[in-house]
Amino acid sequence: QVQLVESGGGLVQPGGSLRLSCAASGTFFSINTMSWYRQAPGKERELVASLRNGGSPHYVDSVKGRFTISRDNAKNSVNLQMNSLKVEDTAFYFCVAEILYSATYSRLHWGQGTQVTVSS
Repeated sequence: QVQLVESGGGLVQPGGSLRLSCAASGTFFSINTMSWYRQAPGKERELVASLRNGGSPHYVDSVKGRFTISRDNAKNSVNLQMNSLKVEDTAFYFCVAEILYSATYSRLHWGQGTQVTVSS
């Protein structure tokens, strides 16, 4: 069993910052890609940022220059530093990890999500 837990969400004013964190626990070989998705009411779920083990980060255009994804493999965790937050960043944010159980077998795991609300 693998558990993925997000933290760091909350209410912040426009222009403020939040740091989301996601940690994986359980028994597995390794973690390949770790990502952050978000979904706002009435909008489609979108990939915000992702980072493959040994690869380069990906960001959706709307957050480039403001968000930074990073990971700590020793802690099996991924972070999303969100700066200069805008009202349109308001959404429920999910951590998603591709968990490798062997060199050739993996499954996607989703965290429970955390709410980010940007409002004055």
